[in-house]
Amino acid sequence: MDIRIKGDYPGLLDNARAFVGEVEGRSLSSLRRYGDTVEEDIRQAVRALGYYDPAISRRIKEGDPPVLIMEVTPGEPVRVASRQVTITGPAGDDPEFNTTLPEQPAVGAVLNHGQYESLRQTISSRASRLGYFDGSFEQRRLAVNPETREADILLRFASGERYRLGDVTFNEDQVFDQSFLDRFVQFEPGTPYHADKVAKLSSDLSNSGYFSQALVTAPPGEASDKEIPVSARVSEREPRSLGVGVGFSTDVGPRFRGTWEEHWINPQGHRRGADTELSVPRQNLTGWYEIPLDPPMTDSMRFGAGYQRQDIEDVQSDRLTFGSQWRHLMDNDWSRVVSLRWERERYDIGDSESGSSRLLLPGISFSRLESDSPIDPSRGYRLQMDVTGGSREIFSTVDVLQVTSKARGLITLADNHRFLARVEAGAVGTNDFSGVPPSLRFFTGGDQSVRGYGYETLSPEDDAGDGVGGRYKLVGSAEYQYEFVENWRVAGFMDQGNAIDHLNDPLATGVGVGIRWISPVGPLRLDVAKGLDEEFGGGWRLHFSMGPEL
Repeated sequence: MDIRIKGDYPGLLDNARAFVGEVEGRSLSSLRRYGDTVEEDIRQAVRALGYYDPAISRRIKEGDPPVLIMEVTPGEPVRVASRQVTITGPAGDDPEFNTTLPEQPAVGAVLNHGQYESLRQTISSRASRLGYFDGSFEQRRLAVNPETREADILLRFASGERYRLGDVTFNEDQVFDQSFLDRFVQFEPGTPYHADKVAKLSSDLSNSGYFSQALVTAPPGEASDKEIPVSARVSEREPRSLGVGVGFSTDVGPRFRGTWEEHWINPQGHRRGADTELSVPRQNLTGWYEIPLDPPMTDSMRFGAGYQRQDIEDVQSDRLTFGSQWRHLMDNDWSRVVSLRWERERYDIGDSESGSSRLLLPGISFSRLESDSPIDPSRGYRLQMDVTGGSREIFSTVDVLQVTSKARGLITLADNHRFLARVEAGAVGTNDFSGVPPSLRFFTGGDQSVRGYGYETLSPEDDAGDGVGGRYKLVGSAEYQYEFVENWRVAGFMDQGNAIDHLNDPLATGVGVGIRWISPVGPLRLDVAKGLDEEFGGGWRLHFSMGPEL
């Protein structure tokens, strides 16, 4: 089958082929009989796009197999002469309903039946989504005059009263208190119906970590006085889970991770858990207890304790921590964490500096993540700022204030071209830097910092050449990725940064290339980097890491 459209008419050929379908494998006599059917299919195809008077000829090219050739001259199209779309009733004054209706088919445009159906369907589906369940078309007409090549569109939709959401009831055969479940509901009885509100309640319940199943329904047929009762059926998940895993990165080498969590321990939804991570340079163990607040899917109070021992480059330390965190999602979609922790740290830096510190550290952090995918986003950004500090007048051995900020951005152009950038900055203010423990000083270098240099090897040094940590941190990175095969990308990058004592101190630069594999659990990265500054220990290094780009 060979369909030929004379002239430049985008979309006509594809539509004609879609209408006709597959006609291969027919004999010569079968093609002759089938010609009328094909011609009618083509007329329907071009008419759907506004061409009501095509000239169609056909012939058969003999051979093995024979080929039916259809030649089409579309002719002049039918154009929209008038368009009248009217929404009456309460929806007529609802900006969410009528201000974003499709602009096509517009007056003067070539008539497209698919666009007309899309406009009509948009009105109907929007009425259902916003709760105008009694709405109907009082008039619905598409009048076409093939002789004058004009079409008139008339749609008149009467919305009727908008329905409202009623009380939310949960099934009784579950373990949680009603007061706890009610905190998931973010709308009051009498709120105008919106399908997104019902979907969000279902999503919040499903993603909360408390339930193995959550089904939320609001059937209009059960409405009383246009108020729809909402039913939420939930099944709690298994109360406990245990997870173990192994990993590897060039920063810390092989590592083991174990987690234990009780997802709910009482009808109020309290949780608790423990985590451990073991590697050659670092070992830690933490435990926590969490109380959900209102709303429980975003706000919580967490109490925790932990112990960490690390031996990285020239720094050895043991740190014991007790603390609490209050997490809150603000109205502007920024996440705020207010914290208070007590730390006891004993440390050795090289062969010349030893010490211990006790710090009571109040802190606050703000963060925001916008991403189109949690595992492998194509665009998005992450912003974060943290402030913490302690005072000798309030149970601390040193006056210290630490401020850090991070920004990451990702954009994808033409599907395959990805551009990533990140910036990190930090500063420590103190009147006695020697009393600041290593955990509050800055070290850079490694897989997630400046590639081409060893893990946390970039920092000021003492007279013996041991890294002692800096008062400031500046790190920037730019990376380009190209996807050459699905889920495989090549990358080129440049990193620059250092931990320094003065803002005009020199920065270290690293450049390199790498490959990315987008695994089911997230990107795996293998990089070959060259540190360009030998005085900072730069050289050829292999870096392996995994985790999301943002």
